[in-house]
Amino acid sequence: MTTKILSTLSIAFFLFFSLSGFAQSGPHKVSGKVMDEEMDAPLEFATVSIVNANDPADVTGVVTNSQGNFSIEVPEGTYNVIVEFISYETKRFNDRKVDSDLSLGTITLGLDSDSLDEVLVQAETTQVSVQLDKKIYNIGKDLTTAGGTVSDALNNVPSVSVDVEGGISLRGNQNVRILINGKPSAMAGFGDTNVLSQLPAEAIERVEVITSPSARYDAEGTAGILNIILRQKETLGFNGSVNLNLGHPDNAGLSANLNYRTNDFNIFTNIGWRYFDAPQNNFSDTEYLRRFNSDGEIIRPEYERIREERETERLNRNYNGNIGIEYFLTEQSSLTASLFYRYGEDEDETLNNSDRYNGGSLVEETLRRELQSEEDNSYQISINYQNKFNDEGHELTADFQFENDAEVQNTYINEDYISTDQDNPGAFQREEVYTEEDQKEYLIQADYVLPLGENARFEAGYRGNFENEVTDYRLQQEDLATGNLVTNDTLTNIFDYEENVNALYSQYGTKFGKFSFLLGLRLENTQLKGDIDSRLSDEELVAAFGFPIQTEFDNNYLGLFPTVNLIYELSSDGGEEENITVGYNRRINRPRGWYINPFPSRSSRTNVFQGNPNLQPAFASAFDIGYLKRWEKLTFTTSVYYQHETDSFERVEENTGQETTDGIDIIRTIPINLATNKRTGGELGILYNPADWLRLNSSFNFFQFETEGEFNGIDYGAKNTSWFARFSSKVTLPGAVDWQTNAFYRGPQENAQTKNEGIFSIDLALSKEILNESVTLSLNVRDLLNSRKRKSFTSTEFFNRESEFQWRQRQINFSVIYRFNQQKREQRRGSDEDFDDPGFEG
Repeated sequence: MTTKILSTLSIAFFLFFSLSGFAQSGPHKVSGKVMDEEMDAPLEFATVSIVNANDPADVTGVVTNSQGNFSIEVPEGTYNVIVEFISYETKRFNDRKVDSDLSLGTITLGLDSDSLDEVLVQAETTQVSVQLDKKIYNIGKDLTTAGGTVSDALNNVPSVSVDVEGGISLRGNQNVRILINGKPSAMAGFGDTNVLSQLPAEAIERVEVITSPSARYDAEGTAGILNIILRQKETLGFNGSVNLNLGHPDNAGLSANLNYRTNDFNIFTNIGWRYFDAPQNNFSDTEYLRRFNSDGEIIRPEYERIREERETERLNRNYNGNIGIEYFLTEQSSLTASLFYRYGEDEDETLNNSDRYNGGSLVEETLRRELQSEEDNSYQISINYQNKFNDEGHELTADFQFENDAEVQNTYINEDYISTDQDNPGAFQREEVYTEEDQKEYLIQADYVLPLGENARFEAGYRGNFENEVTDYRLQQEDLATGNLVTNDTLTNIFDYEENVNALYSQYGTKFGKFSFLLGLRLENTQLKGDIDSRLSDEELVAAFGFPIQTEFDNNYLGLFPTVNLIYELSSDGGEEENITVGYNRRINRPRGWYINPFPSRSSRTNVFQGNPNLQPAFASAFDIGYLKRWEKLTFTTSVYYQHETDSFERVEENTGQETTDGIDIIRTIPINLATNKRTGGELGILYNPADWLRLNSSFNFFQFETEGEFNGIDYGAKNTSWFARFSSKVTLPGAVDWQTNAFYRGPQENAQTKNEGIFSIDLALSKEILNESVTLSLNVRDLLNSRKRKSFTSTEFFNRESEFQWRQRQINFSVIYRFNQQKREQRRGSDEDFDDPGFEG
């Protein structure tokens, strides 16, 4: 890319200084204006070349002025006009006959990655780039996410879906790795995707959907990787934007993106504050079944049926800030340091109405109140060094990153009778739960790139991730005789967990003719180490939980992860119109600390989640074949994929054999290793721009998974087919008002125990630019029909349960964005072209 920049600048200056001598001989004028398509701003110093169609050696040209205008006189004849600008697409106007003055009007240029393995598809709502191992979706001007969060933005990305609880899936698989700017980050919540619901969508530049990751990336994530690239300004001087959001239910936010750039350094910062209330609703209707004991006697449940209605008010306040400086040491090297900080305060109040039935009659009604407060402090320190040895791509980068997250959570629980048919009902215990989590993570990384000739290169690198998480859980329950709170020794514990991953990789890529390939191999060593400090002995733990618990474990796994990615260009013009991609990679799914911790965490007195310290990592082999075809106004992409996973994770529910003080069975959810999980699917996407005022975008994903395996003598094998689809339209109305509609539908899904109904939702947005397009006003409604609810039916040998869950109600948001000094985009010296490497980098 650097070679192209120097070449283009040389041509530009040569044409500029030779312009006057040529202009004197030409009787006809060729003129126009060149604009940045995305920023809608003039492009200064764009190169306009005038080539004689009958004699290609006869070339002249001009560069645009500060307003993007150009004008040049040429003799009468037929010419090819070529408009170019550094890092932008090139536009051509062939066989233009000049026998009088010719005006080309306004010419818009979009960004161009100019890579041997990339095909760029332009659209205003999104820009789609297809590379050897990934697809890149620029969030662009997605109106429906204005005032929203990163999770909202991801839910509009093809192949990606965000469920009603904030869980992120890629092609229907939730084991997806989230990276920020190519690295694990505190901004992504150390793998907790719910944190993404606290970061503003305006911070995103683009999202890379990496379904066939190259060896450069972690092998974690059997579904693949979502790499979120944050915005970085390239404009010289002081510039930025301020964003104000207001909404209902209560939603208020203020954020600013500021940047000061000179030829020697760049200072950048992103700061934000947000307050919101996100009401949550949950309903369940559970029928407890009669069962037999070992002697064949019927065991009747205390209650035949329990209906629960939960309403939660969630008040959240969070602050986040990122400040950094990039210093250009030389023309070829730079050093970047940044600090990210996030602070959050949450207050959740939950009311749980429980109706209990026997013989079809209501026999008891209780109200459970739960008040939960949480404080979350996290920060991240990052240092990056980059050295380009030459202009051909020979470079070395090194990264160091330290992250710390401290979270304190207090929960107060009280339950009372509203009505009961008991003569002397036993009182409920008052409870207080205290949880403190402290997490630290270190990242050390080095990457080396060596070009081998014009169309090939070799890469190698090292990455080390070292993570420690300490969870202090303490449960205090009321002594009904004295009224005092007493520590529950069975559940109180301290869990000290370590995950250390060391990895080496190398890969080689090249292109010859229409064929490009990237071959890589990654070696990873994983250590999962845990130490549980319990107040009970091993014998007491067995008596309390019914099975042995490893209070100490130290598991090591060494794995080889090969990757193969291919592109074949079918079109005759160098692959700009049609190509086929083929990918293979091997991946790992490591159990996280929450999945391993054997001590229960409770969503209610009757439902607990319990980790499994014996959980082994899952390994998957994935194959992907993709096809892209682009016409002038229509782009079509499609792919088929297959994945075979061993020791796959599955969450199952079972009866613990224990009861609450009032005789209700306690149900446990636990993750287990099943034998295999096979996934087969296909997806397609269509981008259609029939007119300047209308843009359409749709995608469809169909998948089938089949699991096999059993646990505790129960067969949990299942086979399910499902699908999801999304549609987006953007219409420019009279008065330059943009109107966007997004619709999403996820088909029914089921596993061995649970069936989920389909979910349909629709978002609407209106947007208007004012004050010389420096201010954007947006109004959007997310979940217009208030229909994003998960309705499911669960059936086991102990109970049948119907449930409905709504994570967030319909939202209306108004957003104002003010931009200043963001009129011109320029490349910085001594730096990489953003994070989108023009070669084979993943």
